[in-house]
Amino acid sequence: MIKAPDIYQLKITLNDITPPIWRRIQVPDDLFMHDLHKVVQTVMGWENAHLHEFHKSGRILGITEEDEVPANFLDYTSIRLNDLLKKTGDQMSYLYDLGDHWTHNLVLEKILLPDAQRYYPYCLEGRRNCPPEDCGGPGGYQNLLKVYHMPGHPDHDELLDWLDLEWDPEDFDLELTNVLLQENDFGCLPLITE
Repeated sequence: MIKAPDIYQLKITLNDITPPIWRRIQVPDDLFMHDLHKVVQTVMGWENAHLHEFHKSGRILGITEEDEVPANFLDYTSIRLNDLLKKTGDQMSYLYDLGDHWTHNLVLEKILLPDAQRYYPYCLEGRRNCPPEDCGGPGGYQNLLKVYHMPGHPDHDELLDWLDLEWDPEDFDLELTNVLLQENDFGCLPLITE
């Protein structure tokens, strides 16, 4: 009998944004890091249109096509989540869009036994919508929110034309997020523990 992987409950918080934008997810502990990247993209609401990397203990983990890479760079295609996070409280960061510099903090909150009735990865909860892509990082996003909330601002109409008409900074659709997680291929299935 093959033992099912443990389940890691992670809290992902987008740094330098107030009020905070965050998600709480559950994933198998043996998830490959390239799949964790796709999970983070999905639950946060990013479009996977930019470069990304994980940072842990002075190491940079990701994929690159560059000829020269830093000595502390590791190709993450064969690294699993449980190779990096071992116990409750362990953490690492995830950087998305090296220009806008969206840094996320990932914290291992709990290590759980799998629930055979649940499909993993799974999003338990979250708060606030993801910033729009290419809005200028945390500083640009804070400025965007000022204009968004000021209908009399001279740039307000132009901003609304640029934004998706349905975008709302406070909106987070948990049900849709879990549908998207199930539709994407993360190499996970419902876990059978028998």
